[in-house]
Amino acid sequence: MEFDLSLILLALPIAFVLGWIASRFDMRQLRIENRQAPKAYFKGLNFLLNEQQDQAIDAFIEAVQSDPDTSELHFALGNLFRRRGEYERAVRVHQHLLSRGDLSPDDRHRAQHALALDYLKAGLLDRAEEALLKLEGTRFEAQARLALLANYERSRDWEHAAQIAQKLESKDQGSFRGRLAHYLCEQAATCVAAKEHAQATAYLNQAMHIAPSAPRPRIDLANLQYQDGNPALACETLTQALVTTPAAIPLIAPLLARHALASGQVARSLSQLKTVYTHTPSLDVLDAIVALEAASGAPTATAREWYAHHLESEPSLVAAAKWIAGEKLEHEQFHPQVQRALDQAVKPLTRYRCAACGFEAKQHFWQCPGCQAWDSYPARRVEEL
Repeated sequence: MEFDLSLILLALPIAFVLGWIASRFDMRQLRIENRQAPKAYFKGLNFLLNEQQDQAIDAFIEAVQSDPDTSELHFALGNLFRRRGEYERAVRVHQHLLSRGDLSPDDRHRAQHALALDYLKAGLLDRAEEALLKLEGTRFEAQARLALLANYERSRDWEHAAQIAQKLESKDQGSFRGRLAHYLCEQAATCVAAKEHAQATAYLNQAMHIAPSAPRPRIDLANLQYQDGNPALACETLTQALVTTPAAIPLIAPLLARHALASGQVARSLSQLKTVYTHTPSLDVLDAIVALEAASGAPTATAREWYAHHLESEPSLVAAAKWIAGEKLEHEQFHPQVQRALDQAVKPLTRYRCAACGFEAKQHFWQCPGCQAWDSYPARRVEEL
């Protein structure tokens, strides 16, 4: 059989033409896909800027389907799911990222951090803790520790919270001495509930050593001493607190008056509170002075004089209502109705207000029930702010 050279010469142009057509088709298809992916991405970004999250999610899903290897789109999609409260979908996106073998170490740590935030938002605290602990030694370490701190506080795991706070302080991430004192006070409260007063006292003494200017350890210690039947020692502890924590004087004064009445140290405590009042006028201090003067046998009119004196320097509706309560009016038959109206009007003024979120409460909190911030409640009531 003879080899036909003409067939080869004929096949070569045909092969060249077919190859050229195939390459042009591939390039055209690639250009179409490359145009589609950015178009979907920018469309999603536009929706996001216009706060149209549903449409943004659809656009990002389209972009991810066009280019499943783009990690940034996955991060954007996962964060959108978390913001919308679709935590299960956010977890799936970030878990998919972590399962990829081509992910860089930094993106892997980023995905791990995002997954931990998903778990935190979903309330899966155990999984969140496990995910956050894996970020030790990464660039997300400080953020992970802060999240861990919030996680332990939320679950009231004060021992582990203290360990994280100590690590953060050792890395110059801020001062956490105040929080450490609160954690010890919380542990002391648990001991008091279990009738372990010796251990509670040890925790409170440790808290005073860590944060000497924090008011809570001394206040809690004074209350514990009072429970143990030693009001005189409680008075001494609160007297020290008047000096070390002057900002908390409105919280300390009522307790000092109560313990002074129980220990028979009325004259001494009354003298101390009068001195304090001259430098720090406060309704709570004033009420404590009036209570102690009443116990020492002072005339009832003396209390009204104190409130009238307070009104000279401080325009206080609360003080005015207390002054009117003991005053004879021209139309005395209407006094009860007027007094009820005044008492109702001053109720909101006697509350405490969180400086971080504005949450108001009848009692003072060391940690806000609304925003969970520590020491966000001033010692003064709403009217005096």
